[in-house]
Order: sequence, then C-alpha cells, then structure tokens
Amino acid sequence: MANIKSAQKRAKQAEKLRKHNMGLRSRMRTKIKNVIKACDAGDKDAAVAAFRDAVPVIDSMVNKGIVTRNKAARHKSRLNQRIKTLAA
Repeated sequence: MANIKSAQKRAKQAEKLRKHNMGLRSRMRTKIKNVIKACDAGDKDAAVAAFRDAVPVIDSMVNKGIVTRNKAARHKSRLNQRIKTLAA
C-alpha cells in the first residue's frame, strides 16, 4: 500500500473503478453469450433479438473505454455471422 495520502486515495479510486469496469465487462460478455446460446439452440428469432439487445451494450463499452473499437467490431461481426449461418 502507498505511504503518501494522495497515493492512497488514488489506489482506492483505482480499485473502485476496476470493480465498476469488471461489472460492465461482465454485462457485455453476458449479452454476447445470450446470442451464442440462441444460435446454438437454432432459434433465429431469439438470436436476432439477443443480437439487437447486445449491439448497444457493446457499443457503449467502446465509448466508456472498456474495449477497443476493433474488438467491438469483431464481436459484432462474428455474432452477425453466426446468425446468418442459421438462415442457411
């Protein structure tokens, strides 16, 4: 632990922010898993609905700096690809 008072405060703030970010990241992963589960079940309507629910969450994680733009785009692309293969 830090000895200087300001460093102690920053350590507390960093830990609080880390926990907050973990919750946000977990929420994003849950939304992604919901799409994957619907795709694995073969339910296209549920998969599309879950995808529509997941996209704004993924995009908001980019705005908050939790994930990079490329990672978000990759997730959205791969989820969309899974849904399209259900139709075929």
